[in-house]
Amino acid sequence: MTKAQEVYERVEAIVATGVRKADAFRQVAEELEQPFNSMRGAYYAHTRTLGLPASPRQRKARTTNGDPIEQATDVLTRALEAIDAELTDAKQNVEDAKAEYDHLRETASERKQAIQAKIDALKA
Repeated sequence: MTKAQEVYERVEAIVATGVRKADAFRQVAEELEQPFNSMRGAYYAHTRTLGLPASPRQRKARTTNGDPIEQATDVLTRALEAIDAELTDAKQNVEDAKAEYDHLRETASERKQAIQAKIDALKA
C-alpha cells in the first residue's frame, strides 16, 4: 500500500464518521506526524490515480448533433455549474488553509521549544 493510498483510506474513513475533510486531514497529519498540506497532497494524488475528480462535479453527456441553440444553452448551463463548483472548491481551500493556520498557531510554541532545546543541547 502506498503512502498516498494509506492517507486516502484514513481520511475517507474519518470523513465517513461525519468529520469534516479538513479536520480529517489534520487528524491524519497528527497521527503520521506529517505536515497538513502533505496529507492533502497525498490524498488528492491518490484520487487522481483512481480517476476521481478533485471535486465531485456532475458531467452531462455532450450532444454532438442537434439544435445549435440547445447546444449553446447546455454549454452555458455547464459554465454556470462550473462557477458554483469553483466557489465550493475555493471555500473548501479557505477552510483547509484556516485549519492549517490554526494548527500551526496552536503548535508553534511547542515546536519552537523543541528546536530551542536542540540548539541549547548543541551549545552545551
